[in-house]
Parts: sequence; structure tokens; C-alpha cells
Amino acid sequence: MGSGSRFGKKHNRLLLAPAALALLASFLACSTRSPEKPQPQVPPGGILLRGAGATFPSLLYRKWFATYQQAHPQTVITYDGVGSGEGIRRFLGRDVKDEEKVDFGASDAAMEDSEIAQVPGGVVMLPVTAGGVALAYNIPGVVGGLRLSRRAYAGIFLGEIRNWNDPLIAAANPGVKLPKLTIVTVVRQEASGTTFAFTKHLDAINEKWRGQYGPSTIIDWPGNAMRAKGNEGVAGLLQHAVGGLGYVGYEFAHKYGLPTALLENKEGRFVEPNEASLQAALDSAQMPENLRVYVPDPSGAGAYPIATFTWILLRKNCGDPGKAQALRDLFAWCLGDGQRSASDLGYIPLPPNIVEKAQAALSNVKP
Repeated sequence: MGSGSRFGKKHNRLLLAPAALALLASFLACSTRSPEKPQPQVPPGGILLRGAGATFPSLLYRKWFATYQQAHPQTVITYDGVGSGEGIRRFLGRDVKDEEKVDFGASDAAMEDSEIAQVPGGVVMLPVTAGGVALAYNIPGVVGGLRLSRRAYAGIFLGEIRNWNDPLIAAANPGVKLPKLTIVTVVRQEASGTTFAFTKHLDAINEKWRGQYGPSTIIDWPGNAMRAKGNEGVAGLLQHAVGGLGYVGYEFAHKYGLPTALLENKEGRFVEPNEASLQAALDSAQMPENLRVYVPDPSGAGAYPIATFTWILLRKNCGDPGKAQALRDLFAWCLGDGQRSASDLGYIPLPPNIVEKAQAALSNVKP
């Protein structure tokens, strides 16, 4: 799969009622209007580290970087949650403005070999945490316990299942009064690693999806699709989108108090996203030397079916001895003490064997 398939931008016409369009326009106007960012204050002799990329781990990164900076005031860290695709673009330096230049990138879709080849000296892809992609919903009268079979949620995002009282959904939810309500999918508008993780799973479980779309960071979604920027945008929009079903990082669904569906896994069990089910999903991962691994359809009765690692991207040839050391120190801390706070925010601490491999890879970041 080349980079063109991951980042080729296509968009559907939005098919919504006028009231819904007005609501969406109002929401997006609020969510995309960002105030002027204050310039970071770097103390004399200090070092500024700039990063950008994935929104999926951004809640954890914000906590990590604030905690680390408090203990190490000479290291000032900024992070822009702009999505995995934009994070890779900035990391590669594709026509970036001065204010977009970064010392590290972040992505839930590991870089491809063709992208790594564009970085002189190579890249260290550092897995630093993991999590799950939840299907969160807004159905009047259904506040929890919704079950979605593999056929059902693949059919919804293929645009084949259009109403919540569809027989295929009802069959997995005996006793639940499902309304005759149009399903509106809530999706990402920008190149996204969360989209990549979700569509890589759909590619693994559904032949029709595999033939028409495959895994990608951006999709020409069929049916009624409402688009939002970032995991936070999707979660926020789902609060208002009656009949909505959206894919979002589990930690954002938790933060916004959104109900999440129990999904049918490979063993035919309906499993909710939580630390235990996501840890079970990642237990089978065998991390290769380049630290790039996916778990698109994990085995195990207790495994939640959509789990992913997320990566920090570092240049092997940093070009600045001070920054190289600062980056090694920062991410060594994230892989060590930082792992303790992952669970509090809905992320999954890395298994010890993966932490060991990631710590060893950090030594490849040179001045």
C-alpha cells in the first residue's frame, strides 16, 4: 500500500437535513476557530522541542509533556494535535512554514518505507502507548449495552445499513427498543491514524470493504457522513448528532461521556472497550525490529477487536546535540515513569518487552 492510497483526499457530498447542516456549520465554526497561540517562553540556555501529529494520544501527551516540563524547566515542549497525516507531513518537511517545523512527529499509522526513505539518515519509530478505537453512538433511549456484530458495523460504514431498527442490528439486541431513526456516521475529515486503525480492521474482517476501500488514513465515506476534525471534534459532534455513530479513540469517548458499543470480536464474543479487553488484544503482538506492528483483528475471547499502537517519530540524525539529548531524555521518561499515568486517561501501558525494545531504539537518535 503506497502513500497515495493513505493520503489521497476524496470527499462525499454531505446529505443531511437543513437543521442538521445548520448545527454542523455552527459546531465546526466553533471547533475550527482557534485563537492566536502564545509563543512558548524558553528560559536562557533552555531547549524548545516542537511536535505535531496524532490526536488519538493527545490527551496523554499533554499530561506527559506538562509533567515532564514541570520537573525539567529547561526543556519546553509544544505539541499540536493536527492528525497523523499532517504530523507526518510536518515531520517530513513537506512545504512547511517556519511555525510548522517540528523536532518530532506523532502518528497512529506507522510510516511506510517510502516515507522513511525521504528522511536523510533514517527514522526511529517509537511506540509509546496504545489504545482502542471505540464506536460511540447517540441513540435516544439507548444509553448503554448496544451490541454491534461485525456484519452490522461494517455494513453501517459501507452505507448498506441505514436505520437503527435494521433487523441485523436488532438481532444482536433482543429486548432493546431501537428507534426507526436514520444512522448518521461521524468520521474524520483529515488524514487520520484513527481512521487508519479503524479501516485496517474493516479491511481484515470484510471482503467488500477490502475490495472497495482497504486501509487508509482518509476515506470517501459512503452514505450520510458528518465530518469533524480530530478525535475531539468527532466526540464533540456526537454529543449533538442524534442517530450518530462515530469511530473515536476510546479515551475521548470516555472523556465526553459517550456510550460505546460492544463489538463482536474474532471469537464471536461481544466485548466492550476497556483496559483489560484492549490489553488482551495487544498481548499477541510480536514487535519486529523496526517497531512497526499492527493488530487488525486480534484473537482471544476477551480481546476487543480494534486496538492500535501509536508512534513518536524521531530523526536518527537530529542535527543538534542538545536537542538529540533532550529528545532521548524526554521519551525515555515517557517509556518509563510516564507509563504509570496511561491507564488514568484510558490508554494502555506498553508491555515490558516492547518498552525494552523502544528504549533500545532511542539510542539510535544521534546529534
